[in-house]
Amino acid sequence: MTAVKVECVKGNIAAQPDIDVIVNAANAELLPGSGVAGAIHGAAGPGLAEECRTLAPISPGEAVISSAHNLPNGHVIHCLGPVYGVDEPSDRLLADCFRNALRLADQRDLSSIAFPAISTGVFGYPLRDAAAVAMKTVADTLADLNSVRLVRFVLFSDQDLSIFDEALKLEPDLSGR
Repeated sequence: MTAVKVECVKGNIAAQPDIDVIVNAANAELLPGSGVAGAIHGAAGPGLAEECRTLAPISPGEAVISSAHNLPNGHVIHCLGPVYGVDEPSDRLLADCFRNALRLADQRDLSSIAFPAISTGVFGYPLRDAAAVAMKTVADTLADLNSVRLVRFVLFSDQDLSIFDEALKLEPDLSGR
């Protein structure tokens, strides 16, 4: 089995030109909004919103794929993360987002995927808990992947990056990757 590299970087999820597919922390209707969804839709142009109308609505934990339109990537995977304290069990639904996105990328023979910190913005998921769920889910899913070779977490702030880096180091199956 070829190793999968897992990394955390500070940056803009919509500006990852070396990545095959980026993940949108979407709303149920896949509409342009604020945060990650706003950045992705803004960079992709109106064609993304038009295509998303045919894919919506989605449920918490679900992942769907679209083309990337004006983004430098080939595709966008849209995931609806749980609203913390509302959509339960939130940890399972958040894990489903990461797992379903990874499997969808792998099914399309894509070699690299970039995730934002799903559900940690207006959906209120505690960042430390979300980072732990993300890293555990990636570690648990690696054995099922054939084409994905790079998993990147793109974080908005230095604090977010520090928390995700810490979670990466604490996950035994990912440390040293």
